Amino acid sequence: MKQLLYNQFVEKKRSGKKSFTVLIDPDKIEEQHIDKLVTLAVDAKVDYFFVGGSLVISSHLDECIRRIKQLCHIPVVLFPGSPSQVSKYADALLYLSLISGRNPELLIGQHVISAPFVKKSGLEIMPTGYMVIDGGAPTTVSYISNATPIPSDKNDIAMCTAMAGEMLGMKLVYMDAGSGAKRPITESMIERVARHIEVPLIIGGGITEPEKAYRNCKAGADVIVVGNAIEKDPSLIREMSAAVHSVAVEV
Repeated sequence: MKQLLYNQFVEKKRSGKKSFTVLIDPDKIEEQHIDKLVTLAVDAKVDYFFVGGSLVISSHLDECIRRIKQLCHIPVVLFPGSPSQVSKYADALLYLSLISGRNPELLIGQHVISAPFVKKSGLEIMPTGYMVIDGGAPTTVSYISNATPIPSDKNDIAMCTAMAGEMLGMKLVYMDAGSGAKRPITESMIERVARHIEVPLIIGGGITEPEKAYRNCKAGADVIVVGNAIEKDPSLIREMSAAVHSVAVEV
């Protein structure tokens, strides 16, 4: 199984380099806006695009990814909300297991259904321990997953959950407060988790200011994901990317 992008994630973590990712929901963006977003992302030296959403009720997934690939060389990683969200045009797929919840369908059930299609896609598959953290407001992901998020002040639960995911073989840990979260994940929780796992740590949800992105990286995040804030104000891409990339590499 190819591991080109995953090896890149690991090498960046090893060298202390932080990455900035723009999350695109195909349901929320039109083609002309994709062009503008990609232009801004290239100029801002964005590291990755994550594409997907909790629903994706439109049929624009393939078209969205193909357009991005036509316009730039930034890797496109699928961030699927269901087994149907697979596109051969992407570079890789986060194979998400909702380790923070107790819904067996999202721990393994849907993976059993999707495995033949995912295997056939030829995509680079990155097993990812997905942890939903309470962001202070009901989110689509918490509703769709039918799972209770980890309380925002329970750092030890988050730490133990991430450790368990890593020991079960997850290659990435993704902590997400959800799209439109009122409260982003605290730096103390990020720090606690980062100190106890070795795999790359991805943080998303509720990050609306470059300063918060910077503090998350200082706390131990390896990859920062921003979607909702950029949907509202695409010009934030430059500031967010600069903040993430300004975190000094520790020698």
